[in-house]
Amino acid sequence: QVQLAESGGGLVQAGDSLRLSCAASGRTFSSYYMGWFRQAPGSEREFVAAISGSGAGTNYRDSVKGRFTISRDNAKSTVYLQMNSLKPEDTAVYFCAASLRYLATTVKQYNYWGQGTQVTVSS
Repeated sequence: QVQLAESGGGLVQAGDSLRLSCAASGRTFSSYYMGWFRQAPGSEREFVAAISGSGAGTNYRDSVKGRFTISRDNAKSTVYLQMNSLKPEDTAVYFCAASLRYLATTVKQYNYWGQGTQVTVSS
């Protein structure tokens, strides 16, 4: 069982940066592949980024490559999403999730989810 709690969301202007954090409970954090998803109003939840248990492997959706960076600190049981050059289309609720599948990219492949944190980017 893994419990996840996101933080770091907020209201920013286009071009600004934010860093989201996701703190996990449990003693097997490094065993899980961690992902970030987002969901805008009226839209399906979509994959943003994923990272392997060691942190050596990462995967991103095309629209955030070069702007977002996923990382993790296994000693702190925390995964991060650094978001730079934010755009209004990045506005969504951001969720972190844990999976046992390598660099999983679909909602169904993730077993545990946080409650989400709102990111709003104004133009």
